[in-house]
Formats: sequence, C-alpha cells, structure tokens
Amino acid sequence: MMIYYILLGAIALVSWLVSSKLKSKFKHYSKVHLRNGMSGAEIAEKMLADHGIRDVKVVSTSGMLTDHYNPVNKTVNLSESVYSQRNAASAAVAAHECGHAVQHAQAYEWLTLRSKLVPVVSVTSGMSTWIVFGGIMLGAAAGAGLGFWVAVAGLVLMGLATVFSFITLPVEYDASNRALAWLKRKNVVTPEEYKGSEDALKWAARTYLVAAIGSLATLVYWGLQVLGGRD
Repeated sequence: MMIYYILLGAIALVSWLVSSKLKSKFKHYSKVHLRNGMSGAEIAEKMLADHGIRDVKVVSTSGMLTDHYNPVNKTVNLSESVYSQRNAASAAVAAHECGHAVQHAQAYEWLTLRSKLVPVVSVTSGMSTWIVFGGIMLGAAAGAGLGFWVAVAGLVLMGLATVFSFITLPVEYDASNRALAWLKRKNVVTPEEYKGSEDALKWAARTYLVAAIGSLATLVYWGLQVLGGRD
C-alpha cells in the first residue's frame, strides 16, 4: 500500500503543478485584451456561424474553468469570466468549446465514442477502487474464490475509466486544433493574441494528459496487486 500512496502523492503533485500553471497562464492571458473587442460569447457565436451550426446555443455558466460543451442539449457553456471578457484567454476557451460543437456536428468518431462511455463511467468510476480493494480483502491476493472475481470486476470498471481518459485526449487536442486553426484563418486575433491563446490551450490539454497517466498508473498498480498474486 505504501507504493500506492507514494504513487498517488506523485500524481497529485504533478496534477497540482499543472493545474497551478494553467491558472497562472489564464490569469496572464486574461490581461491580453483583444483588439477586435469581441467577448468570449461573441467569438463562440461567430465560430458556430462560420461552421454553419445554427442549433447550438451559447450560454453563461457559474464558476471558474467550468466551460464545456453539452452534446445532449447542444449548448456551449462558458464560465462567467469567459462569456463576457474580451481577452486572449477567453477567446481560446470559447473557440475550444465550439471546437467540440464542430466535432459533434461532423460526427467526430472519438467524441462519439467518448459520449457513449460517459453514462457508464460517471456511475462506475467512483466505486471501482473500492470494489477492487474489497475483493482483495476477500482474498483476491491469494487468487481464490469470490474475492478474486470481485476484484477483477473492479479492475474492468477501472479499465473503462482509464480507456475513457485516453479517449478524451484526442477529443481535447482536436478541439484545440480546430479552435486555433479557425482563430488564425479568420484573423479573429492578432499574432500576439494567437500565441497567448495557443499557450493557454496547450496547458489546458496537459491537465487531461496528467489525468490519463494517473488513471493508467492506478490501474497497473491494482492490476498487479490482484493478478500478480495469482498462480
């Protein structure tokens, strides 16, 4: 267990460092005001219109870094600061979330697959570790009886969450690439503003990368605990 706690601590530390850097980047680029004077909401609406998407609404949501695209009700949800602000950071976030809307409209395969896994992962991700641990307590480490199969069931659920984390990576990176390509192609931002948007999105993507690596490391650890002790 000590190795597991050390692993968790290391992953948590890296996650905290990346998250802190992300917040620092967004704070910095929030001071880079757009020359065109467009707000995040206006940029989002323009990007949707340029891609011929008429059935997606841009709405404001409370909180910080709570921005997301909801494929169920087709809404681009922008946090209050992004929705109303007129800077490189808000431009990056607004365009990124619209990138997901474009993915949805074009039936991007990775987004489709991710959406199918959401209902399952949202229910099972929080309980998988407890199921594995419970199985081990029942005797899974000895490779015998009910405990082993309970632990294996937990590993399967944990594996789904890990797969979900890695499927999220191409979805997020592709949305950022679409956003940046559009910002440059339409001259929505100046070269300086573009660099800020690009840097902010790179750090945002790294949070998903750290999460995926952490999920894989946890799966490998518990897999070794369950399967490594079986003859």
